[in-house]
Amino acid sequence: MSREKEREQLLSLLGDLPQRRGVSATKLKEEEREHYILEYLLMDLGETEKVPAYFVRPKNEERKRPVVLFNHSHGGQYDRGKAELLESSPYLQKPSFAEELTRMGYNVLCMDMWGFGERQGKTESELFKEMLWNGKVMWGMMLYDSICGIDYVTAREDVDESRIATLGMSMGGLMAWWLAALDERICVCIDIAGQVEAKTLIRQRGLDHHGFYSYVPGLLKAFETADIQSLIVPRPHLSLVGDQDRMTPYEGLGIIEERLKTLYAEAGKPEQWQMSRYPCGHKETAGMRHELREFLMRYL
Repeated sequence: MSREKEREQLLSLLGDLPQRRGVSATKLKEEEREHYILEYLLMDLGETEKVPAYFVRPKNEERKRPVVLFNHSHGGQYDRGKAELLESSPYLQKPSFAEELTRMGYNVLCMDMWGFGERQGKTESELFKEMLWNGKVMWGMMLYDSICGIDYVTAREDVDESRIATLGMSMGGLMAWWLAALDERICVCIDIAGQVEAKTLIRQRGLDHHGFYSYVPGLLKAFETADIQSLIVPRPHLSLVGDQDRMTPYEGLGIIEERLKTLYAEAGKPEQWQMSRYPCGHKETAGMRHELREFLMRYL
């Protein structure tokens, strides 16, 4: 099966998605922070609710810059959402990614996902159940929003649309590799503590370590975790994981790593896949932050 057919099949599992009809955004206000300019956006994605978002950019007015789609984590922090870009989280390093990435010369977009930040109201489980009854899949709707986020940044005059990366931790890391698999406009993918090998998780009875949001009906009939990530090959992909992270079982990390190592070697780009393991649990370490900076500078 061709990659395009695989992507179509994967998308077909994500429920009834809205038609993409272009994205518009209203800039509610703009602030000059110490290290960057912060735009408060309200994004209109068409057939879904309006999405609050932050766009940060370096202060100097260079016309076109690479952009990073930063995917916020879960952590049960429903009130935080996109604020994680500006303030970090207890399990993320400092400085915040807004400061880190703009210092590196990148623009950054971060959107509130369903049930988080300014979209908080209905609970995650309520959203999941309501969507399922209506033929929708919560993870599909979250991915739809993120794909529309790419539509938005590619239309901005200050973005170099040929240089788009995505990164995040935990739920945000999962979003990073799903998004890169589905959308070839992503040229660099970095996931932190987001490598969940589904069948291993089932064997080790770890399903309840994760929220409802990412469960896709019928997924394992057609795709294993490494199958989805194979759709990123040969684009640069860095995966940063903790060997003691119960949410990303150790046995499963080896399955993903070996499969992707083989595929990148066959594509003639073995250096563009890297899984780096750290002796830690579900967190970003200083070593991880250093490594992702180096990876971004090399490939973005």
